[in-house]
Amino acid sequence: MENSSTETEFILLGMTENPQLTILLFGVFFIVYTITVLGNLGLMVLIQVSPRLHTPMYFLLSNLSFLDVCFSSITTPKTLTNLLSHLQEVSFLGCVTQMSLFIIFASAECNVLASMAYDRYIAICHPLVYHITMSRVHCLLLIAGCYLGGLINMVAVTTSITQLTFCQPRAIPHFFCDIPPLLALACSDSWVTQILVVGCGGFTLVTSVVVILVSYMSIIMTILGIPSPFGKQKAFSTCVSHLTTVGLYYGTTMYTYLQPSQHGSQAGNQMISVFYTMVIPMLNPLIYSLRNQEVKAVLWKILRNSL
Repeated sequence: MENSSTETEFILLGMTENPQLTILLFGVFFIVYTITVLGNLGLMVLIQVSPRLHTPMYFLLSNLSFLDVCFSSITTPKTLTNLLSHLQEVSFLGCVTQMSLFIIFASAECNVLASMAYDRYIAICHPLVYHITMSRVHCLLLIAGCYLGGLINMVAVTTSITQLTFCQPRAIPHFFCDIPPLLALACSDSWVTQILVVGCGGFTLVTSVVVILVSYMSIIMTILGIPSPFGKQKAFSTCVSHLTTVGLYYGTTMYTYLQPSQHGSQAGNQMISVFYTMVIPMLNPLIYSLRNQEVKAVLWKILRNSL
């Protein structure tokens, strides 16, 4: 049976029907989301109030924290509500809205991570022109380009999905309106949409990965040319946090979105989705605060002054 997109309602099957496991997941996800919001907002405030952190690197980091809050807020509150509700219906408009925001922020995060690699490349390989190349105007243009790329991806994919019709039963075996399980419910031919998903997602991921790889290849060559071991360690220490975040984020998103349809078990795919929608946004502020000497120094200074 088919139904027009505008009249369609979907049922999110969630992660489990076990009542005890549902309560456990609610508690875990609530704690994770709370840490995510407080950690990222706290890092943003810390960067804003400290003149020492008013540099291009931390400007990009504050935007990454903003994206992590938005990224997590798209899925987690709805997931928490559904865990406590027996009725997990979502309208087509609500589903598309969630998916559209997800595409924008996921794409923008890829672009911001690539911009942060470029920032480290200029700082380490071309320090004399760093403040000119990474001026405030250039940083603002860079961030605008990151969001514009996400907006273009969203318009292309969402426009195509709204042209599809969906079959009954309209049950999505997921905890949010993700693209692959939604396309699996389409009655009409979805090959154009699948090509757009792989094309837009692949272009964003591949181009950002290329920027990151080229930047870090140049950084490594420059670091190897530094005669002082302390200088090498100091230069590389500014990149460790970023490399950790890149490895976590790109590994999971490439597995999920560089394929037009779902592979593997439903539970496995959902666990990967939980990791990049909830866990990674929680870890990012911890990674950048615990492994970054400047952030730790500013944080301890504020804590000492407040005591």
